[in-house]
Amino acid sequence: MLDMVRIGCGSGFWGDTPEGARQLIRDGGIDYLILDYLAEVTMSILARAKKKNAALGYVPDFVDQIIRPYAKELAERRMKVIVNAGGVNARGCVDAVLAELARQGVDLKVAAILGDDVIDKKNRFIAGDVTEMFTGIKMPENILSANAYIGAFPIARALKDGADIVVTGRCVDSALGLGPLIHEFEWRETDLDLLSAGSLLGHVLECGPQVTGGFETDWEKTKDSWASIGFPIAECRRNGTFVVTKLPDTGGAVTVQGVSEQITYETGDPAAYILPDVVCDWRHVQVRQVGVDRVMVKGAVGRPATATHKVCATYEDGFRCIATLLVRGDSAVAKSKAIANAILQRTRTIFEREGFKDYDETSVECIGAEEAYGSLAKTQDTREVMLKIGVRHGRKEALEIFSREIYPASTGTVQGIGGVFGGRPKIQPVVRLFSFLLDKKEIALSILVDGKEAALDEQSCHQVEANAVCEHEDVGNYGVDGDGAAVRVIPLVSLAYARSGDKGDRSNIAVLARRPEYVPLLRRQLTQEKVKSYMSHLVRGEVTRYEWPGLDGFNFLMDEALGGGGVASLRYDPQGKSHAQILLDFPIQVPQHLICDGMAVAV
Repeated sequence: MLDMVRIGCGSGFWGDTPEGARQLIRDGGIDYLILDYLAEVTMSILARAKKKNAALGYVPDFVDQIIRPYAKELAERRMKVIVNAGGVNARGCVDAVLAELARQGVDLKVAAILGDDVIDKKNRFIAGDVTEMFTGIKMPENILSANAYIGAFPIARALKDGADIVVTGRCVDSALGLGPLIHEFEWRETDLDLLSAGSLLGHVLECGPQVTGGFETDWEKTKDSWASIGFPIAECRRNGTFVVTKLPDTGGAVTVQGVSEQITYETGDPAAYILPDVVCDWRHVQVRQVGVDRVMVKGAVGRPATATHKVCATYEDGFRCIATLLVRGDSAVAKSKAIANAILQRTRTIFEREGFKDYDETSVECIGAEEAYGSLAKTQDTREVMLKIGVRHGRKEALEIFSREIYPASTGTVQGIGGVFGGRPKIQPVVRLFSFLLDKKEIALSILVDGKEAALDEQSCHQVEANAVCEHEDVGNYGVDGDGAAVRVIPLVSLAYARSGDKGDRSNIAVLARRPEYVPLLRRQLTQEKVKSYMSHLVRGEVTRYEWPGLDGFNFLMDEALGGGGVASLRYDPQGKSHAQILLDFPIQVPQHLICDGMAVAV
């Protein structure tokens, strides 16, 4: 067993650059390589692929970009790989990996974690009146996929059984990092603080270079080195403390700001980040710079796991089509809106003639005119915009009419239209997310190694089961913001950095103060009511603010914020990647004595 484990993440999503894995395999000196390919949308894509061909349903890039070029090096370096490339067909993924290893004559033991796929139970779910955990709607009958988010103990078991490569389906992303730590340090189900710390490590790593200088508020600091950005490595010790770093001579930077931002990514209540193995309390996590490109993280707390797994199901709900056109010239915004109106009016006339109902939803955006800022837009007086028209309909044939009527606008409307190339806009199925909770006893997990499948006792993986009860600090709404003193109005970005993420139709924006003395100021002025009002053009649901004292900040969880989210959304930013950027313009009144050189003044 190791006293310190080095884990590197070579992929943050399906489609990430293979340069990350190459970098870590060749020069990383790591014990474990983890690769995260899955997202909620990805599962539906893989499910559709498997529906067409039973041999598909996994992420082929893992075989093509990792196993094929690096199998021999992985064996020579004794580097183990944990990957969720199994998608909805982990068996098929293992078969493809084994076939490639055999072709190269490389002897590695490959394991698959099975049982997360519960699509075979869908009829019982429908008959049992299962409802969506956020919206309360009943489960539709046309479920495409249904996968439980499983934890890290099955991964640890596969490693204990000698696996060199562990392939999972829909496990939680953080489990890819926690599994090796459970195995190497022999952590138990009752080691809740350690399980929380290991989960935090996995959470920080799983988006790749988002923690090494990518996706940061202060982008100028690393912009000149993005081309060679380093992928993250975590050095973890038995006590759960870990250091985030990267290879020397790679781009980006590992800083307190970057690590803190990533800790908050795609989270809700920091006191209750619910995972299959533990309920994490990360409110008082400490993040400290301990060297160049070295940041230590400690202070995670764990509480007993719940008795349920979250299940992510997907279903099809008609079709969508999104078209874009470049419009240049004076009054570009007005011209774009006139073009969109003409196209929608013409196609509606054709629909009526051909017997189709009206669109289920339409969305028009003039990208470049700050429409994502709503009434907060500084200007719409621009001579160049990208017109986006998104539509949704239950019949594919109706959207074929819409698709063919886009480019005729170049001859039948205004001058200055560009971007008419590459064929007609593509029609895609609308895939919606349906999340619900399922008793862990309903999930039959197993491990497939060397062609033999062995059942896993769920109780042996989760001996501690209880409802999570988290007490929240009553911090109040106090804080001095200069009542009676001279104040200036400056944008939030001068006082804080921020990061936004998504889960389904929810978006979160974490706002972290640049200095501790700014926290009372932000607490008083950046209330959930004011944030809801500021983001009201994008957010339909409630906004909840959570304190994050260890990181000197707050996390805002926004419901119904993404127009359905994922491929169900017609927005140009269906994952809320720009939400933090929008909020960072929020005006804050700052006492004169807190003003620093270089702070921007709000206009």
